[in-house]
Amino acid sequence: IRCWSNIPFITMPLSRAHGKSFAHRSELKHAKRIVVKLGSAVVTRGDECGLALGRLASIVEQISMLQNQGREMMIVTSGAVAFGKQRLRHEILLSQSVRQALHSGQSQLKDMAIPVLEARACAAAGQSGLMALYEAMFTQYSICAAQILVTNLDFHDEQKRRNLNGTLHELLRMNIVPIINTNDAVVPPPEPNSDLQGVNVISVKDNDSLAARLAVEMKTDLLIVLSDVEGLFDSPPGSDDAKLIDIFYPGDQQSVTFGTKSRVGMGGMEAKVKAALWALQGGTSVVIANGTHPKISGHVITDIVEGKKVGTFFSEVKPAGPTVEQQAEMARAGGRTLAALQPEQRAEIIYRLADLLTDQREDILLANKKDLQEAENKGRLALPLLKRLSLSTSKLNSLAIGLRQIAASSQDSVGRVIRRTRIAKDLDLEQVTVPIGVLLVIFESRPDCLPQVSALAIASGNGLLLKGGKEAAHSNQILHHLTQEALSIHGVRDAVQLVNTREEVEDLCRLDKLIDLIIPRGSSQLVRNIQKAAKGIPVMGHSEGICHVYVDTDASVEKVTRIIRDSKCEYPAACNALETLLIHRDLLRTPLFDQIIDMLRVEQVKIHAGPKFASYLTFSPSEVKSLRTEYGDLECCIEVVDSVQEAVEHIHKYGSSHTDVIITENEKTAEFFLQHVDSACVFWNASTRFSDGYRFGLGAEVGISTSRIHARGPVGIEGLLTTKWLLRGDNHVVSDFSEHGSMKYLHESLPLPQRNAS
Repeated sequence: IRCWSNIPFITMPLSRAHGKSFAHRSELKHAKRIVVKLGSAVVTRGDECGLALGRLASIVEQISMLQNQGREMMIVTSGAVAFGKQRLRHEILLSQSVRQALHSGQSQLKDMAIPVLEARACAAAGQSGLMALYEAMFTQYSICAAQILVTNLDFHDEQKRRNLNGTLHELLRMNIVPIINTNDAVVPPPEPNSDLQGVNVISVKDNDSLAARLAVEMKTDLLIVLSDVEGLFDSPPGSDDAKLIDIFYPGDQQSVTFGTKSRVGMGGMEAKVKAALWALQGGTSVVIANGTHPKISGHVITDIVEGKKVGTFFSEVKPAGPTVEQQAEMARAGGRTLAALQPEQRAEIIYRLADLLTDQREDILLANKKDLQEAENKGRLALPLLKRLSLSTSKLNSLAIGLRQIAASSQDSVGRVIRRTRIAKDLDLEQVTVPIGVLLVIFESRPDCLPQVSALAIASGNGLLLKGGKEAAHSNQILHHLTQEALSIHGVRDAVQLVNTREEVEDLCRLDKLIDLIIPRGSSQLVRNIQKAAKGIPVMGHSEGICHVYVDTDASVEKVTRIIRDSKCEYPAACNALETLLIHRDLLRTPLFDQIIDMLRVEQVKIHAGPKFASYLTFSPSEVKSLRTEYGDLECCIEVVDSVQEAVEHIHKYGSSHTDVIITENEKTAEFFLQHVDSACVFWNASTRFSDGYRFGLGAEVGISTSRIHARGPVGIEGLLTTKWLLRGDNHVVSDFSEHGSMKYLHESLPLPQRNAS
């Protein structure tokens, strides 16, 4: 373990045979030797005179962290000319002011013209100061840095090449960070058209080519090129249709139009691409990214090394299928076509999918068996997750029934008029339901989720991106294939896409221009991670299912044990399972209380005592660590309350606004509970497990939302719709409704069209 800034870091066992670049971003975390190229726009301030000190300090901190993890970091830096320009301007101003003061006898400065400064002189004046700054910053992390100045000749002379190579290897061996720069004080002007001279030679005409040459010479695993743009775009950045290219492959450069070079520095994006491709041919992976953006510059280097989707990644391995961005665009186009179909056609697709689930039962169960066997062999899934992963004939039959319910109830979901208003004569306004757009549903260990969510998306006319857990890969694959087969009957196969690439969930959550709503289906940790990672995309769901059952003094003996058993034991891994049992104090040491405890023991439910419950017992079960615990297993907490009011207060303080239940025969007490508990689902004398889209008659659900806007509780078709306004006029203009205009607002409510009774 090494330490820097008082934070311990585990030294990573990093080793890799050089010779072939990484094929996927996820492999970048294995990079041992890394070159970071800092462009002039990254190192310098916006006025090009002086350094961006805060940005530079953040970059040094990231490089230090990676160095202390056991990686070998090298820096190719610009900035000497800008730093020197700042120093020389200061000296010239000072000199001119002194001369002027002596000449005129006045201390007031007049108009002083600063001469054009020669770049080599600026470099000579700035190199020592730039290095001193780097040394001071790296010293804060107990890291030593060393400066190396090179020219093109140092790579052409074989002896100098060997000397340079040996020096760099020795510095890396001693855990020193080499800081390399072209010796701009003596370097000759670059020769035109000398970028590439074959695979084995690249002319060092700027720091881009220097970084590429150095990366290949030193057999580095990764070259990170930081500039002032997010990466490589398919057209000049800033143009209307410009899209960031996530992965760039050799041969794709013909389809790219390059814009102008950055405000400072020798090379533009074209030079960076040429250098990157040359390094890639030499076996070094390359990422071009933005090192100036204030929101990401503080972690851009570490994000790249962690495999996150930052900038443009250069890869020689082109995947067979479309990228996730292309899949999202296909889903949007397919969703719009789907929404334009007749309701009967969308229902027909869902009916066909329901038939396929039963007709292809054997193939589905065979694929699911493979997933179960692999999960059991690897031992990576707990028993509750294995139960979620498992499919059966009865599960498939239930799925088919649910899908047919969705099909039957979806006839008038899209395009339904929910409000009509006559604004004025011949000016009528309608509010109609429309799809949300493109949904991203991320689900763990539950392949049955795929057809359910697909059917709801089809019924509501939404495009759909599905990201399933790898533990259910075989099951998801066949279920998605059947879904596309059903969609094909009306030519909308692309509306539902299954993401099979190595996309990290966090990267998917950044596609705010392609995805309109994220729906996570899985553990509370998954939901929390997605809610944290989603930038600009709404997330529908709940992070926890802490459901309560309150047993009132007027509870029926016959109902109590049945409801509690069903709520806790029927499916303890479900998000709508009982986690905390609240019991009125007057029921302690009564036959009813004993029956509850005996039943829980028979069902092998582990009991945790809340603080008040523990205080009543001489020998109590283990005291609960937190009253906000979702056990997801045969465990629950028991706590004591003095009244229904206290039960409500406890639920509001420790619950998750999911599902809460009261068991009582007192209607007044029950109504108080129903009206005052602020949860998505509140029940009287019924199991928490009824909180489910299928049981509510929605056919299925995309999830249970505890959000307070748009949709709450089990979310079916209605929760996947939004609205738009349609205004039909006849040469109407607002000026006609002014004080002296010819028209008046009516704002009359009009009757709604009759809904389809079927």
